[in-house]
Amino acid sequence: MSPWEAVGVFAAGAGAGTINTVVGSGTLITFPVLLAIGLPPITANVSNTLGLVPGSLSGAFGYRAELKGQRDRLLRLGTAALLGGLLGAILLLVLPSGAFKAIVPVLIGIALLLVVFQPWLARRLAARGRGPERADGGTALLIGVFSTGIYGGYFGAAQGVLLLGLMGLLLDEDLQRINATKNILAGLVNGVAAVFFLFAAPIDWTAVLLIAAGSVIGGQIGSRVGRRLPPVALRALIVVVGLAAMAKLLL
Repeated sequence: MSPWEAVGVFAAGAGAGTINTVVGSGTLITFPVLLAIGLPPITANVSNTLGLVPGSLSGAFGYRAELKGQRDRLLRLGTAALLGGLLGAILLLVLPSGAFKAIVPVLIGIALLLVVFQPWLARRLAARGRGPERADGGTALLIGVFSTGIYGGYFGAAQGVLLLGLMGLLLDEDLQRINATKNILAGLVNGVAAVFFLFAAPIDWTAVLLIAAGSVIGGQIGSRVGRRLPPVALRALIVVVGLAAMAKLLL
């Protein structure tokens, strides 16, 4: 890796750490950069997952105030995320590299619709007595987080958008607190996948360290920016990032 390539990977890590903390989809920044410097797809994916874990921790720390009072929810949903992430990591090494390619843009599109129409849907469901039955979102959210964890452990691009869409619909909660929960769940998925990859997949440690360093800085930037955004602006940003992710994956 040349010095300029190293600078590019570091900058990509910082950008990914920032956008992951605010919305998600940071992998769409780092993964293409790793491919561009010549890493094989599996090595790039694994190295990217490892490198973004410190950024997730940094972003979660920045959102620590919004995490207060969510301990039980995080334990329940975190368990589902961990199991899903481990299964996804295993599938990455077993399934063809394009196995999820066709379905991912559809999932992102559905998630974006949930984010956009969540306030209206929540009001409609509440009016009919069908709003969220439990503070933790019930079985539907548990299954959704597990499924998103599988995808996150496999590839991870836009898993934050998927989590925000699910939790926004199924939880009666402030969007910023949901975003804080999203950061924890995405971090757990990346973390368990990273531990698995340490023993089972090829890793480029230079890329890992550069992305990690950049993502830690980005996580702090993202938490400062994201926490100041009003709900409407945050929803708009989620939609913009989600549409960009869909375009990138489709093209």
